[in-house]
Amino acid sequence: MTKYILLVFAGACSFGILSTFVKLSYRSGYTAAEISGSQAFTGMLVLWLLYLLLERKKVPQQVPKRQYWQMLLTGATIGITTFVYYLSVHWIPASVAIVLMMQFSWIGLLLEWIFFRQKPQPVQLLAILLILAGTALASGFSFTHLPALPLIGVLTAFGSGVLYAVYIVANGRIRHDLPLFKRSALMMTGSAAAIFLVNSPALIHSTHADAGLLKWALFLSFFGTIIPPVLFSKGIPKIGATMSAIIMTVELPVAVLCAHFILHEPIAPLQWAGIALMLLSIALVNLRRKQPAAGEG
Repeated sequence: MTKYILLVFAGACSFGILSTFVKLSYRSGYTAAEISGSQAFTGMLVLWLLYLLLERKKVPQQVPKRQYWQMLLTGATIGITTFVYYLSVHWIPASVAIVLMMQFSWIGLLLEWIFFRQKPQPVQLLAILLILAGTALASGFSFTHLPALPLIGVLTAFGSGVLYAVYIVANGRIRHDLPLFKRSALMMTGSAAAIFLVNSPALIHSTHADAGLLKWALFLSFFGTIIPPVLFSKGIPKIGATMSAIIMTVELPVAVLCAHFILHEPIAPLQWAGIALMLLSIALVNLRRKQPAAGEG
């Protein structure tokens, strides 16, 4: 079980570095639609290539067609999550946006409880509360700031958290009978298609299809649409959505640390305390997890 926990942890860390480099891409003049669209499309191509090179000769299984559609729709969810989150940072500070997006931790737990009767364990509830407190400290954010912010920015950031929670729950509940790279490629196909459908006018008329965009697409797709989907496809079904949602909150400490070391953004003592609290909360729930909860193995 530790192996699968580490896979989800590594995937979340990979996601965590993205916000810093997305900020850098915006400074180069690219838009959220261009960055998220090129990132998803490049990731899709690489994952299909990996499938053709490494898995195509494997004996095919009889997989129901509905599983293909489930994977495409799950991929569409994470694609729109990425775009909506990238969009939100245009209207509100990234520190606020990531706090609102991080609400996926308790939203995922709530979805599991409502739709699948997966009641959270007391230690998981405690970890969620500590993580939310740590999130506010680590970002340097106070909820008293919300009324002064553009409503569209607040709604898009929170919406990205809801969509992220749906992705985690769906990924944990889909049967994974297909080879690893094929199911990851299917999900990323759904992601790329959803982003294109939402942004087709902007992408069709974009004048930024140049070598600079290709550079960002290759980098962001590697850390955002190749590594994480593969690791999540392997790990989330094994440890369950509730546990995954808790572990994946490590994205925030990674994002804060990455911004500190690359963008030279300062980290206040309270932010260091928040990072430590989040990491301790994740460690707490893992130390108490002697075996998978019913329905999560």
